[in-house]
Amino acid sequence: MTTSTRGSSSQRNTALPAVLVLEDGRTFRGRAYGAVGETFGEAVFSTGMTGYQETLTDPSYDRQIVVATAPQIGNTGWNDEDDESGRIWVSGYVVRDPARVPSNWRAKRSLDDELVAQGVVGISGIDTRALTRHLRERGSMRAGIFSGEVIAPEAELVERVQAQPQMKGASLYEEVATKEAYVVPAVGEKRFTVAAIDLGIKGMTPHRMAERGIEVHVLPATATAEDVYAVGPDGVFFSNGPGDPATADGPVALMSAVLERRTPLFGICFGNQILGRALGFGTYKLKYGHRGINQPVQDRTTGKVEVTAHNHGFAVDAPLDKVSETKFGRAEVSHVCLNDDVVEGLQLLDQPAFSVQYHPEAAAGPHDAAYLFDRFVSLMEGQRA
Repeated sequence: MTTSTRGSSSQRNTALPAVLVLEDGRTFRGRAYGAVGETFGEAVFSTGMTGYQETLTDPSYDRQIVVATAPQIGNTGWNDEDDESGRIWVSGYVVRDPARVPSNWRAKRSLDDELVAQGVVGISGIDTRALTRHLRERGSMRAGIFSGEVIAPEAELVERVQAQPQMKGASLYEEVATKEAYVVPAVGEKRFTVAAIDLGIKGMTPHRMAERGIEVHVLPATATAEDVYAVGPDGVFFSNGPGDPATADGPVALMSAVLERRTPLFGICFGNQILGRALGFGTYKLKYGHRGINQPVQDRTTGKVEVTAHNHGFAVDAPLDKVSETKFGRAEVSHVCLNDDVVEGLQLLDQPAFSVQYHPEAAAGPHDAAYLFDRFVSLMEGQRA
């Protein structure tokens, strides 16, 4: 997708002017927040009231400028425990009213300080409600944040934003995935071994599995079937990740190989889209996507409604009203978003494989969907029996 030029960590002055420029020509003027400089990305909005640290460090936000719809951000500062990866992945951050003083017993520094330290260009003091309404009506779009000396005439800035590539067609998962395999040991007695394909995995995900006695072997996005089965897995997991799933031919081929061997399989977010493609369904870009920790989803197998954490701009195009025949057996839509009927989960009826479009590890919450890890355990128990 877009390129991101990180700002200078040695420059910080919240009195400096800043401007957010959208590809359709609309601009929002405010003040510099975080590093000073310029950055480009796809402008998206996240509706979470809390959990900004987990959002900023989620690899699925690679090359996106995130707009916080909550009016005040930064109250709890920044700690050393809640990161979901080794760095901030968003290309830019947009807030209305940054907290002047963080107040939390775990805070080590302010959000502003962390953005500066990692060179993340942001903007504050703009009408984020108006911006969110604009993105809902026009759709997520390319954008740029400019602060300090790089601010130029608006027409020139719009041209620079329009010169950036689109998110559709962007292959990003290899950019964010681990380059070397590593192991997250089981907590307590080891019950199962899982090979987890890192397409942009969040740190809490293998931790949730480890809590259930699973030893998790996290493998690079380029892993082969031979790499997967070399660890002797009882199950295979495909993680969340950024970019257009239509570009992920390698992971689709790997998932097909796993399905052919009928190994218990679980996918989330990007992994749900990969399963959709492996089953023969298409994918498409949503107008403005689902991002935040308050999205209502119905589990169609139980009728239960869950409040769930989302971060996706693409979805699977599968029929809601029937069971589909695929080369791996019968498949159906297991979960659906109650806001817009977007497919939020798939399951195979003739072998142990399922996926959801959202984040059951749910850092920073909610925890309604944690049972999905137990469902994965049940599949592995059934296969072993």
